[in-house]
Amino acid sequence: MNISIFGLGYVGSVGLACLAQLGHKVVGVDTNELKVRFINQGQSPIVEKDLETLILEQHKKGSIRAITSAAEAVHQTEVSFICVGTPSTSEGHLNLDGIFRVSSEIAKGIRAKTGFHVIAIRSTVLPGTNAKISDILQQESGKIPGKDFAVVSNPEFLREGTAIKDYYDPPLTLIGSLSDRAIEMMKEVYSGINAPLVTTDIKVAEMIKYVNNAFHALKVSFANEIGSICKKLGIDSHELMRIFCMDTRLNISPYYLKPGFAYGGSCLPKDLKALCTLAHDLYLKCSVIESIDTSNELQKEMTLKKIISYGKQKIGFLGLSFKEGTDDLRNSPIVDVIEKLLGKGFDVRIYDRNVHLSQLMGANREFIIEKIPLISRFITNTIKEVVDHADLMVVVNKDKEYKDILTEISPEKLVFDLVRINGLALKTSNYEGISW
Repeated sequence: MNISIFGLGYVGSVGLACLAQLGHKVVGVDTNELKVRFINQGQSPIVEKDLETLILEQHKKGSIRAITSAAEAVHQTEVSFICVGTPSTSEGHLNLDGIFRVSSEIAKGIRAKTGFHVIAIRSTVLPGTNAKISDILQQESGKIPGKDFAVVSNPEFLREGTAIKDYYDPPLTLIGSLSDRAIEMMKEVYSGINAPLVTTDIKVAEMIKYVNNAFHALKVSFANEIGSICKKLGIDSHELMRIFCMDTRLNISPYYLKPGFAYGGSCLPKDLKALCTLAHDLYLKCSVIESIDTSNELQKEMTLKKIISYGKQKIGFLGLSFKEGTDDLRNSPIVDVIEKLLGKGFDVRIYDRNVHLSQLMGANREFIIEKIPLISRFITNTIKEVVDHADLMVVVNKDKEYKDILTEISPEKLVFDLVRINGLALKTSNYEGISW
């Protein structure tokens, strides 16, 4: 099948490569000419495990390419995926300008096209967005929904750092649409994925990602609080939670239920904020959901106080992105901690091999320029620079490189672990975990 993908960020780039691997011909569409050039040179515009290799392989096969023309992409394809960002406004609502702008561009392509076209929404949007996009397409194309085109809601369940694996092995594929024809076409798109394809009401499909991410955010904060209690009582919190997670009958996943540092990234904070705002707009009081972010901020404050309590002026951070396997700095919780340490005069060095300032683009580049220009001056090129400099090492990500270096450092250097880097706590006097 011929497929177009609008937006070459995390979701779009992964979808481009994975759909091509499944045998489809895929064209990416983005207004960022640098991203388009990367794809057409067989390079990935983002850092994501195995994505660079997959894009290069599919580029050599001629299965993928990228352009800036929306109309051209629509004319040459049968299904268009919308994968543009949906950032939060200052009030917590979603900024859907990007999605509506792309919908207008797709409408122009549909207007001059014969044949049925499917528009699949992969971006995370609140209930009602599918209908709004359908209205835009109808008004600006002059075509009839259900006859000439159909909009389907097809949320993604990808985790940054394991997105390729998640794409091929999802818990399910979810489709919400009023069109049986569109559903059959989407079944063909995903025919190579070994997972149940579930069809549902459009608003259910639109809402599921917010429910998922609100629950995932809750699990992180819940486990951190348990970890703090256990540390005070001298109890191994990871042993306790390991046993807790053995009960899978109520569909509890162990992935987020590990005490550690605060959550971050581009999904959990944004979608939790959107869900809280939605409840507020409906005049509902949701005390548990509203308290999650407060708990997460307290976790950052506790981490800051603990780092200061060591009494070491020279501090090294192993990791800056919100988790390993990605270069995403948006809402990385350690950024807040480092900024406050720098403000208090601490001598900081940071190493994260995935964060290459000269190659960052889009949201990451803007984030560094606008939000953390001070921090960028303390990022080093090698892990050795951080180790040689610091008297206290703070482990932020689970990267094998960090694990290896910790076995070699001098016992005089202290280690504060936010992620349980070795799976088991190190039994050494210079090592301490955040909640174990």
